[in-house]
Amino acid sequence: MDILAYLIPVSLFLGGLGLAAFFWSLRARQYDDPEGDANRILKTDYDDRPRD
Repeated sequence: MDILAYLIPVSLFLGGLGLAAFFWSLRARQYDDPEGDANRILKTDYDDRPRD
């Protein structure tokens, strides 16, 4: 049971680190691509093959 005294703070720290990285990516506008979405919806040709 003594190991929980180490594992709980470590897991909370790693979770907070992941949450901070997610909020950083939101603030850095990593998920915004309005031009790509606008152009992609108007395309009639679809490429089903993955990129190399």
